[in-house]
Amino acid sequence: MSRTRSRTFAVDQACAAAVEPARAAAQEIARPGEVGDHLGFESEAERAVTHYFACLDRAYRGWRWAITVTRASRARNVTVSETVLLPGVGALLPPAWVPWSDRLLPGDLGVGDLLPTSDDDDRLAPGFTETDDDSDHQMIFEYGLGRARVLSAIGRDRAVDRWHAGDSGPHTPLAHAAPAQCSTCGFYWPLAGALRLGFGVCANEYAPDDGKVVAADHGCGAHSEAVVVTPAGVEQPVPILDDLGYDLMEEGIPAVGSVEEEDAEPLGHS
Repeated sequence: MSRTRSRTFAVDQACAAAVEPARAAAQEIARPGEVGDHLGFESEAERAVTHYFACLDRAYRGWRWAITVTRASRARNVTVSETVLLPGVGALLPPAWVPWSDRLLPGDLGVGDLLPTSDDDDRLAPGFTETDDDSDHQMIFEYGLGRARVLSAIGRDRAVDRWHAGDSGPHTPLAHAAPAQCSTCGFYWPLAGALRLGFGVCANEYAPDDGKVVAADHGCGAHSEAVVVTPAGVEQPVPILDDLGYDLMEEGIPAVGSVEEEDAEPLGHS
């Protein structure tokens, strides 16, 4: 087993002694009063040394000025090669850069925005690979027609996991309080194909998931077979019906004893 060893260089004494030239170079790029004490040096090459100075800028706490000096072979004079501000131990750093594709969240796409997919997106597969029972074989085999790419097995599995674990899955307070599962609801419209057994679309306009994909074991209070259960010990009042009044109201004649006719004489009297 081979091991990679970092090469070490002997410290060039002329470069190591060039503390003041290095400090002057740091003061040229820093604002007045921002270059602090000399923190040491580090050998970079045969005739190159980097000197470190404390940064006194409060916005860059923990950072340090790094000034690299070098000299040519057989030369006595030292020249400044590089000046830079580098973070030290415990320095305040910005968050790690994340590509935009990884920062994008559901709902970020707005009107007019475009979200292109890469050629190697593993959620998609070439259209000719669509061979399930629900695919349109005529469209597939006609040259130039059909979809260029279709959902791959990876994309399908990710969607299944996302939908089942989301707000329309079985692990939500709404589903736990539901009287029954969506799979037994009359408003549940199963999806076609391989997802038919696990997912469907809610078609109840009063349900919170109307028009959305829901898991078969999801549920809500708008279930088609939900009934209002009377609490134990509570007796529902029996409605009082006046047959005569009901018949008269059906015929458009004011009912006997109605509020409007309390002071009127009963029917049949002049």
